[in-house]
Amino acid sequence: MPPLPGGIFLCNNGMETKMVHQYQLNGYNIVLDTCSGSVHVVDEVAYDVIAMYPEHTADEIVAAMLAKYGSRPDVTEEDLRQCIDDVTSLKENGKLWSPDVYKDMAFDFKNRNTVVKALCLHVAHTCNLNCSYCFASQGRYQGDRALMSFEVGKRAMDFLIENSGTRRNLEVDFFGGEPLMNFGVVKQTIEYIREQEKIHDKVFKLSLTTNGMLLDPAKVKYLTDNHISLILSLDGRPEVHDRMRPDAGGHGSYKTCADNQVYAAKHRNGEEYYVRGTYTKYNLDFTKDVEHMADLGFEGLSMEPVVGDDLSYAITDDDLPRIYEEYDRLADFYLKRMDEGRPFIYYHFIMDLYRGPCIAKRLRGCGAGHEYMCVVPNGDIYPCHQFVGQDDYVIGNVYDGVTNTELPPLFRDMHVLNKPICCDCWAKFFCSGGCHANNIKYGGNIQTPYELSCKIQKKRIECAMYIQAVLAMRGQKARLFGDPEENCEGCGACE
Repeated sequence: MPPLPGGIFLCNNGMETKMVHQYQLNGYNIVLDTCSGSVHVVDEVAYDVIAMYPEHTADEIVAAMLAKYGSRPDVTEEDLRQCIDDVTSLKENGKLWSPDVYKDMAFDFKNRNTVVKALCLHVAHTCNLNCSYCFASQGRYQGDRALMSFEVGKRAMDFLIENSGTRRNLEVDFFGGEPLMNFGVVKQTIEYIREQEKIHDKVFKLSLTTNGMLLDPAKVKYLTDNHISLILSLDGRPEVHDRMRPDAGGHGSYKTCADNQVYAAKHRNGEEYYVRGTYTKYNLDFTKDVEHMADLGFEGLSMEPVVGDDLSYAITDDDLPRIYEEYDRLADFYLKRMDEGRPFIYYHFIMDLYRGPCIAKRLRGCGAGHEYMCVVPNGDIYPCHQFVGQDDYVIGNVYDGVTNTELPPLFRDMHVLNKPICCDCWAKFFCSGGCHANNIKYGGNIQTPYELSCKIQKKRIECAMYIQAVLAMRGQKARLFGDPEENCEGCGACE
């Protein structure tokens, strides 16, 4: 007889929602209590007891378990009743079917005064690659090619400082297109930032997202010496990368990108970086791409599912069974590399079961449109890079500030508790409702998550939780990117 199916159990007590999620992965029986964040790894008998517990009496559970496991000498009525008592104890102690305490904490986003803490600075609306899946139309964002002037970059930094309030830690990502095509302005802006840090008592965390084509040793040294984090774009194996990421002349870009990025990674001197790939319908075996990049020596990796409408490469629901299998394979590859003493950090498997995300991150996650904004070459401000080129989403500009006063509150007030689909989802406190831009484009509105993305995200969360549970049982912890406290909201909600 197969194990009883795991699933989500909702118990409504007035306005309280209590939720448990069960799943089995690579021989592990895992139980998540959504609202407390408690994760339990149990044997198959306890797993089945928990599945029946909400809607059955102790006698009914015992009868069902004896019918299923009666031939096993280690499963007796006494054992089963002790197991039920243990489950009851976990429930009473808030470790199973715990109430949703977040809505009861009166975390009122509408009354919360937020500040701008991060900017995505589009220093170049042009690119030296011609990627097939590029959401930015090869860096032009449905407009003309353009480079940001230092004057605009300087004013953007002033805008960030002026609107950051008392927040000390600020972030800027140099983005494009390809930002290294405007490296002079990047350097000027960095130098201006370092001057302003001292004047205003701010600490800027700076990053740069690049395809690596122009990442020569001189630039690597400058970026490393100035503590600029790097997000490097590489899609894995040569044939996979070259298929979707040719240069402007239609030739493969893998060799130049990979060689430059390997050099950069070897000369980071401890500075943060990670390599971000994209998988499409053409490489659903993307564990091989992760393995290829790990073998190149990269310690921080990520593979994102492509988002696009071109059915020649786009992910569809028909691909999900294959994708789920691949994430299971990737999770075991991750653990295998740890066992071999060759660990790497995988972005989507990062999960801190001991502290976890703060309340603000659990409920809302993305700060686009109010805490995080994007500035383009002419100085216009958008909620994030995904909205660039859409006139309806211009928030203002760096000279006049925020002039569209309706958009920031709209984005600020979006959280999982006012998204109907999210309310009953076990993963809501891990994904925080998904990407606003994808919700609008594919879900129809900002409150409706993009369903395909949700399904993939939930699978990644299950794999991440599985990895953390395995490591916890071994007495190990996975490596994390940076210090979580650096990104503290400073909102006081967790005090």
